[in-house]
Amino acid sequence: MRAAVLHEIGQDKLEVLDDVETVGFGPGKVKIRVRATGLCHSDVSAMNGVLPQPAPFIPGHEGAGEIVDVGDGVTGISQGDRVLVCWLPACGQCPACKRGQSQLCLAGFMNAGTPNFKRPGGDVFGFAGTGTFTEEVVVDAGCAVPIPDDVPFDIAALIGCGVTTGLGAAVNTAKVEAGSSVAVIGCGGVGISAIQGARLKGAAQIIAVDPVASRREAALRFGATEAVSPDELADAKQRITAGEGFDYVFEVVGKSATARTAYETTRRGGTLVIVGAGAMDDNLQLNMFELFFDEKKILPSMYGGGDVLQSYERAIALWRAGRIDLEGLITHRVPLSEINEALDQMRTGVALRTCIEI
Repeated sequence: MRAAVLHEIGQDKLEVLDDVETVGFGPGKVKIRVRATGLCHSDVSAMNGVLPQPAPFIPGHEGAGEIVDVGDGVTGISQGDRVLVCWLPACGQCPACKRGQSQLCLAGFMNAGTPNFKRPGGDVFGFAGTGTFTEEVVVDAGCAVPIPDDVPFDIAALIGCGVTTGLGAAVNTAKVEAGSSVAVIGCGGVGISAIQGARLKGAAQIIAVDPVASRREAALRFGATEAVSPDELADAKQRITAGEGFDYVFEVVGKSATARTAYETTRRGGTLVIVGAGAMDDNLQLNMFELFFDEKKILPSMYGGGDVLQSYERAIALWRAGRIDLEGLITHRVPLSEINEALDQMRTGVALRTCIEI
């Protein structure tokens, strides 16, 4: 079958091959025919080594498709069911799950070190234990979440990661209050979803911050009240908040430099939400006095900071009601054979989300 493979960490191009096979199918597993998958920035971060991932590997974790086979012991899912791929399934038994923090369950991460593909030359891993830049993928049954018939595969794929992450950061993690001021730094698919979440919660001012003009223009369509470039942020802070800072600031880039800017843009007593996935050796510096004196809350948000199954259902309900725009997030579509074009679209910032149709 066809799949897009990264041979070595640090390479910037994927090779689309037709000699890849799935492995690992058996009890507790399902095989999914992938129909649509989104390109998320985390895929690029794994390719360049920012996020740890063994290679060679197939990127992709934001996917949807149909069940083609079900292993022994799997219940609740049948051949032909339409599903989205959950890259961080909850085991339901670990301490995090029992505390109601299933987004912190580590069971899914354990799969990342086990190959779920092979080629004549050897094993191939799937990113985050999935790997959706392929025609078929074998995953734990918990990774396959049934979707209603009225939800298209491309929309379901977005809900599987970017929408859930951004929307949940505003709704679950920050719990944005009505009438508040919000700044979102980084306005790709996840940042735009955070903007939509802030709008849903009734924020009065939502400032979108991004160096790419087309993304700033898009942010206004999705609910931002103003959009500025990074070098205009200080002026916006002064104009809108009289220099005090915003009630909520979302960092959706994953770099210490932008996290530091976000901290300085948050008002005393306000909330900084870290959404971007960054590198283990990129350290954010804060001094002990400012932590004490400013009393700013720093809230990391993992996969939307809440129960992912409930978050999926909420996103579908809001989309059906017309309260959030998911179709508009997909600005580009390419076949799997043009995956490297999709990578260029992300790196240059022209795309909010590129859908790879398989």
